Amino acid sequence: MADPTHDVMGESRFIAFFDECGDHSLTKIDKDFPLFLLSTVIVERSHYVEELIPAFARLKLQFWDHEGINLHSREIRKATGAYSFLQVPAKRQRFLQELSATVSKLHFTLFITCIRKDAHLSRYSDKARNPYDIALTYTFERVLHFLEGQGESNLPVIAEARGKQEDDSLKAAFYQLMTEGTQYNARERFQKIASPISFCSKYENVAGIQLADLCAHPAARSILKPDQSNQAFDLVKGKIYQSGRVSGWKVFP
Repeated sequence: MADPTHDVMGESRFIAFFDECGDHSLTKIDKDFPLFLLSTVIVERSHYVEELIPAFARLKLQFWDHEGINLHSREIRKATGAYSFLQVPAKRQRFLQELSATVSKLHFTLFITCIRKDAHLSRYSDKARNPYDIALTYTFERVLHFLEGQGESNLPVIAEARGKQEDDSLKAAFYQLMTEGTQYNARERFQKIASPISFCSKYENVAGIQLADLCAHPAARSILKPDQSNQAFDLVKGKIYQSGRVSGWKVFP
């Protein structure tokens, strides 16, 4: 049996990165954004080192004097902070073109799990589970399928830090999942996977978390407004995991 806390640093073929869009509260639901979405990207370690990190650094150095800028979709959309120059239409167009070109050339596998909080609460009332726990379960059922297909049993997971209480809660839910399995996937399958989880703050400038963030909001917008043009989502939807009948795209309920 693999211990999910086993230290696999430097040993794994793949690395997974989490980011989220929306909040997982069921007590206050934003009627304009009633979603919680978990975006997970899995990247081969060699590609991450040799291509992804340098590609993001090259992109940043086209627009800033250092690579310490965090690629953050909300700031890009709002043109705030380090992105205030995007208020100039010509500069915004050039930046988005370069960002799109960079992301399109990267090789990664994307898993998107979205919980429609309003529908979930309406269906299950006081028995409604935490949207984060549900998203984690659906995501890792599919990640498990991916790993088994690749013949891999090591997958370190890197998530953006949200605060000690939230991080501890996520860690507990994650290890419970990896230890006990799910309704449709026996614990024995999950227990074969060594998958330590660690947390990095936004200011640590982790490229994989930034990539997950860049995928998250376009995916959420495609769910909220499926008929609206969405070039950012068109760019990454072909990277969503698909193997036979198993898809890395899940919207619940």
